[in-house]
Amino acid sequence: MSKLKQKLFEKIEDWRPRTTKLLKEHGDVKIGEVTISQAIGGMRGVKSLVTDISYLDPMEGIRFRGFTIPETLEKLPKVPGREMPYVEGFFYLLLTGEIPSDEDVKDVAAEFNKRQHVPQYVFDMLRALPRDTHPMTMFSAAIVAMQRESIFVKKYNEGINKMDYWDPTYEDALNLLAKLPQIGAYIYRIKYKGDTVIPPDTSLDLGGNFAHMMGIDKPYDDVARLYFLLHSDHESGNVSAHTGHLIGSALSDVYYAISGMINGLAGPLHGLANQEVLRWIQGVHDQMGGKIPTEEEMKQFVWDTLNSGQVIPGFGHAVLRKTDPRYQAQREFCLKHLPNDPLFKYIDVLYKVVPPILVEQGKAKNPWPNVDAQSGVIQWYYGITEYEFYTVLFGIGRALGVCSNIIWDRALGYPLERPKSLTTAMLEEIVGIK
Repeated sequence: MSKLKQKLFEKIEDWRPRTTKLLKEHGDVKIGEVTISQAIGGMRGVKSLVTDISYLDPMEGIRFRGFTIPETLEKLPKVPGREMPYVEGFFYLLLTGEIPSDEDVKDVAAEFNKRQHVPQYVFDMLRALPRDTHPMTMFSAAIVAMQRESIFVKKYNEGINKMDYWDPTYEDALNLLAKLPQIGAYIYRIKYKGDTVIPPDTSLDLGGNFAHMMGIDKPYDDVARLYFLLHSDHESGNVSAHTGHLIGSALSDVYYAISGMINGLAGPLHGLANQEVLRWIQGVHDQMGGKIPTEEEMKQFVWDTLNSGQVIPGFGHAVLRKTDPRYQAQREFCLKHLPNDPLFKYIDVLYKVVPPILVEQGKAKNPWPNVDAQSGVIQWYYGITEYEFYTVLFGIGRALGVCSNIIWDRALGYPLERPKSLTTAMLEEIVGIK
């Protein structure tokens, strides 16, 4: 070990007990309007951001512009002959707070269609990357490569009035959002499907066109629509949404902001949860020899898992205090379209037995399943068996909400985000540690 690394190791070993002591013994002490545990603990629960795009209600789940997920799915115009709403209509709702008419949806769909074609240099760049490059790396790189197309940057350099910042930001956002499905599908086809790229079909809506470019038959088009809608926004405080908001607050354009959002989403503590749940369920399936367990057998397995110090992934949520409506929407889809799928049957049994066990155990604030407990199983059923691609799907959806937030940030003139830091010594002084 080098001298520098050894010195750093010693510093770390000396420092860790100080942080532990502050959290354990003085976590509730206030510094300004927040507590030490909030400052050290990732700012969890600190009310310091404003967004009108979505709100996470502990009892109702996400409200998009005030509408619950069931209300959103019910009220938005549906694609003719399909079960799910237009993604384009949903984006209209996020931006305006109003349920669009059929004519409104057609107008947005036309806007997306005329903006969807990806510059050739983006494909050339993706092809220049090693084929074992992670799809999220490819996705982020493709987005930031298009930064040269930014209308906001051009207008800003021309001296646009700050009250008009929202206008070129809107143009950038629509230009980017329209292209994300094609970029995502292109990455999937060149990496996993023998480099057999499927061109877009401009007669289709966004969800239908994505399924077409992925090469997956109906009803996967409805899976895509539902998936993008459910993953679009989650207030402003989660890593991906907050990252996009933070980068945008520097007046970095949408391309920079969404590329950064994708990088945050790629983290194991954020966007990878659905694939971790699926991997765990497949492990349970293998341990049980592929047999569909009875509720009693699954109860025993769950207790054995908990008693060994492990957790049941996909259950619990930091805010929600009921079954995640995103989970419920996907469950209803599965009950209709894949009720006999072996992995879904495992999900179904877990849904019935885990919450009562977690209540009895007494450690979980929310024993109910979250969105990640279901979403990976659906993708697997329709042939997307490449775990690492799931977060790209998440990213396409999340961009809808983050772009909406950034447009409104610019419209309302929200400033550069700049919280204030304190040193560990300052915290110790506040609580009286000498």
